Amino acid sequence: MKLSGVPDSVKTNGDAAVPSTPVQPDLRIGVSSGDANSGKPKDGTAASPGPVKPVVQNGVSSGVRIGVRGKASVSSAAKDKAIVSDNSVGKEITFKDVTFGPHEGEVRFRLIHFWEAWNVRSKTLIGLEMLLIDEEETVIQGFIPQGRIEVYLRHLKAGDLYRLNKFFGSKSKPIYRVAEPDVTICFSWNSVLSLIEESSIRFPEDRFRIHGYKEFDAACELRGDLYDYVGHIKLVNGQVPNESLLLDEAEIAASCRVDLHVQTYEYVFLYISLYSHHVLSYSMRLFSFSDHVLKVGLWDKAAFEFCEKFNASEGTAHVILVTTLNPKRFGGLFLSLSSMAPSRVFLDNDVEETRVYLNWLNSNLDVASRVNVEAAWFECTATIDAVVHGSEWYYIGCAVCHTKANRGPTTLMCKKCEKAEIVGVAHYLSRLSVYDHIDQAVFVLLGDAGEELTGKKAGELVESYYQANEGVEGDHIVPVPQAMMYTIGQTRKFVVKVDEEPESESEDHAEESVKRGADVIVPEGVKNAKCG
Repeated sequence: MKLSGVPDSVKTNGDAAVPSTPVQPDLRIGVSSGDANSGKPKDGTAASPGPVKPVVQNGVSSGVRIGVRGKASVSSAAKDKAIVSDNSVGKEITFKDVTFGPHEGEVRFRLIHFWEAWNVRSKTLIGLEMLLIDEEETVIQGFIPQGRIEVYLRHLKAGDLYRLNKFFGSKSKPIYRVAEPDVTICFSWNSVLSLIEESSIRFPEDRFRIHGYKEFDAACELRGDLYDYVGHIKLVNGQVPNESLLLDEAEIAASCRVDLHVQTYEYVFLYISLYSHHVLSYSMRLFSFSDHVLKVGLWDKAAFEFCEKFNASEGTAHVILVTTLNPKRFGGLFLSLSSMAPSRVFLDNDVEETRVYLNWLNSNLDVASRVNVEAAWFECTATIDAVVHGSEWYYIGCAVCHTKANRGPTTLMCKKCEKAEIVGVAHYLSRLSVYDHIDQAVFVLLGDAGEELTGKKAGELVESYYQANEGVEGDHIVPVPQAMMYTIGQTRKFVVKVDEEPESESEDHAEESVKRGADVIVPEGVKNAKCG
């Protein structure tokens, strides 16, 4: 196995020189961190968002035996080879066999991706996180503590094959996980990492955990596993992709952000695999179209990566796959996906998954254009001119699913939950007249948007009214509360979605959209908004 990145201090005419005394690469190792967005390898491979400059003092070499301490040695007869002595090589195990606690054995894997983990509060480097895949297509998370980064960083390259002797299996963190196993492979003081130059065993290039709208909706705000998403691009920073669209790199460098609106069809892989020295993998894909358009926010490194690839395509890129996304909601209403530190971006022909989707898209352009671009979200700043009177400003919905409740003989019922008796809760369904410097419109506030605007829950305002007016019948129209009237004249930022639907159908469905997020339905010409 040929070593990459061997320091000059251990090179003699191109051969690896062996120090006469045992090497202890953990001695007096310093860490020098630079700008969090400045590091990127020249070959285009994945790198940590914030580069760590290797600093090894006292002539200590980590190039011959990466991370080894003790008696392991390099054979003097093997030129430019890193050979771990027999007493340092343990039994080979797969990722499925990794358990909690110390391991003397060896795992072999392909390094998919690695990135730095920072403490967002103290702004200190915690360590180096990795995504690894073995020959059985099992993906597991790896971790190098901050104090050991300098020993291994110079030898890491995304896509290369490695073997690791001696490591510790620790409990995976419960939040923002990037792999399914509950165990993480942690590098320890005596870990030995070796590069595999040639292997008769097939190691997969990558593996994605692609999820659709329903899975992300169910996982929203739970801070659990981070999944991948693939779809076709509808908007880039509010603009329709075309050959003339070129992203301003300076602007993105300043904001560290790109906003996309992406639509997808359900994309499911079913794997049937037979494993041997020559792995045979069979896969079947099931497709079903989804009408959901999701807002995907790319931040920092993911934003830069998208900008570079999109501009290189000259605005012709259609399909995008973003990994490890965190599902969130705008004001508890609109489902969106946000990139994280480990996120990667792939377009059109970058990987098999995007190529398959692109082929489907080219064969189903009529289906893919079913949802108009105008039905996606946009942001605007507008001044509230008036609160629309003459109609109810709230509705009574199911406390569980927020769908509009139906009146039964003696109780309230919910069709969606299929329950004949439910608890009814008041939710906002208010219409505001707004204007900006160009135009005027009517916005419909649903769900938490009304509470953000007034600072009051709809149920609280309704209850206060009936308490002050004890003789009022239950079917009486409660007038628009003063808390909403106070918003007239305020200038706010709104996140808006426009749909076209017949007036008679809108009210029955609008309340359900409070829960469903991307399916908000309002009367034709009326825009529903989340206030910010």
